[in-house]
Amino acid sequence: MSQPQTVGGSAPEMSRVVIADTVSTGGKSLTIDSKPEERAALAKRFDLVAIDSLTATLRLRRVRGEMVKVTGSLSADVVQTCVVTLDPVPAHVEEEFSALFAPDHLLPKEEEEEEMTFSVEMLEEDVPEAMPGGRIDVGELVAQHLSLALDPYPRKAGISFEEIDEGAEPDSAPVQAEPAKPNPFAALARLKKPS
Repeated sequence: MSQPQTVGGSAPEMSRVVIADTVSTGGKSLTIDSKPEERAALAKRFDLVAIDSLTATLRLRRVRGEMVKVTGSLSADVVQTCVVTLDPVPAHVEEEFSALFAPDHLLPKEEEEEEMTFSVEMLEEDVPEAMPGGRIDVGELVAQHLSLALDPYPRKAGISFEEIDEGAEPDSAPVQAEPAKPNPFAALARLKKPS
């Protein structure tokens, strides 16, 4: 295995590096079974209570000469936090995804990206991602797609947000208005002489 790529300055929690040169046009399959320590680290990264299981099946194949197309599916059992009650919310996540990787010399330069006009066909195709040193970290790819598949507003079963009726009267007794506090600048106003 090669050196893992970094995520935000640190090594990825679930690194599985594939050397692009080992991928042919016939393709290769790969299965990822996460380890308990990897799931614990990913749960911390994604602010989850826990990730009880995370597996993925991937297919890699060479396309367009030097590019590598990765298609896959992931399955995970996670525990999120209810946004209303803060109770644990177990959930099962399944996601299919694909990504295209290209060596640096095939990626558009920044000035080229600014000049590109996008057509519908281009938007439907994958925009290639970099594969530094000819390496693709498919473990990190799975982790990123897990984060995209999570419910952004998990709620415990039967719990919903209550609508606030701004015109309704409060249930409790009316709150007594506090007496007006003296203005600290009132004394200065009295000192000011008329012009």
